[in-house]
Amino acid sequence: MLWAATLRAGPDAMLSHQSAAELIGLIDEPAPLVHVTVAAQRRISPIPGVVLHQSSRTDKICHPTRLPPQTRIEETVVDLTQTSVSLGEALGVIAKACGRRLTRPERIVESLAERKKVRWREELLATLGDVAAGAHSALELRYLRDVERAHGLPRGGRQHAVTRSGGRLYEDVRYAEFGVVVELDGRAAHPDEARWRDMRRDNASVMDGRRVLRYGWADVTGQPCAVANQVVTVLRAAGWRGVTRRCRPGCTAPGA
Repeated sequence: MLWAATLRAGPDAMLSHQSAAELIGLIDEPAPLVHVTVAAQRRISPIPGVVLHQSSRTDKICHPTRLPPQTRIEETVVDLTQTSVSLGEALGVIAKACGRRLTRPERIVESLAERKKVRWREELLATLGDVAAGAHSALELRYLRDVERAHGLPRGGRQHAVTRSGGRLYEDVRYAEFGVVVELDGRAAHPDEARWRDMRRDNASVMDGRRVLRYGWADVTGQPCAVANQVVTVLRAAGWRGVTRRCRPGCTAPGA
């Protein structure tokens, strides 16, 4: 179907948006409609089941080797941020693309720079900086912004490697000076293999003398102030004497 839609749209057509994202593994389920981009000057009759997009940069955005013809990975990521229904969804696209190692933040920055009009440009660029610093998921970005940064917590290290006989594991957020680790889990349910991996990771941290706190999506997005309160309590018990702040009126985290 993807090949047929591309061929039907003409020699310069390429898969884009959700259809290109499907091929590179950025989205896990096929989109109900096929998305195809053609040159801006083209006039094409509607094609049933196909969403047609136009671009004045078709010569630059087409991937040089992948087939069926499709937009470059970075262009696909930016396209999806621009069709997202919210900024949070757009940031999640970036985090997923880099977390799955499909592309790198600097390449997405280059693609953004090529476009004159970009919705949420400033926020997307700021997020790419956070991703480059080690935030590998939408949940990690939310923790960084809504918990750590919003409440004046110290900056934790991201994706710190812990080597054990069973292999290499990665801690999501590590406050190394104070021996505190925060693990973030955005999945609603764990398959057995993932649960065992998380258990080994947490146990490895405890064996090394670190305190481990674990939060899920509902914790970080639903009650970030309460999460900050807990993290601050553990950090201060470990010797941190920094100054915190309340993120808004009614915030339950300790303030300066």
